[in-house]
Amino acid sequence: MRFFSIKWLLLLVCFTGLLCPSFAAGPLSSAELINRANEYDGRMVTYKGEAIAEVMRRGDFAWVNLHDGDNAIGIWAPLALINEIVYTGSYKARGDIIEVSGIFHRACPEHVGDLDIHASSLRKIESGRLIPEAIKPIRLKQALILLGVLLLIWISTLFSRK
Repeated sequence: MRFFSIKWLLLLVCFTGLLCPSFAAGPLSSAELINRANEYDGRMVTYKGEAIAEVMRRGDFAWVNLHDGDNAIGIWAPLALINEIVYTGSYKARGDIIEVSGIFHRACPEHVGDLDIHASSLRKIESGRLIPEAIKPIRLKQALILLGVLLLIWISTLFSRK
């Protein structure tokens, strides 16, 4: 009898995984969330991406955009969760890689119909970093040549005035 109940329990877990792909498959892609928005609307989802742009604080909550390589999705989360984010992606930095779980809204009634995720948990997968800006040697040579040409033009205008 015990073997029979374990078998049914395993079957139930597998069947639930098929009905709820967001729980079974791990993080969803932005393309999947956007293309199947009706299916995921109001359900708990997991999404992973790079924190980009600025974290926009609004009272006890904040917005952060996560970009997974294809699209960015807005995340609405309590400040306590957002404080874990240090770097956001820009030309000067690579953003923290974040995995967020929360309720997906195809057209959020609280945020004027925006597609978003209301985070219930947020976890930093990988820390971001500043991107050092190195001057390429060829650019330095070009700048020096242009400076020399500018000096020659300036000197020639000085002599032409006299």
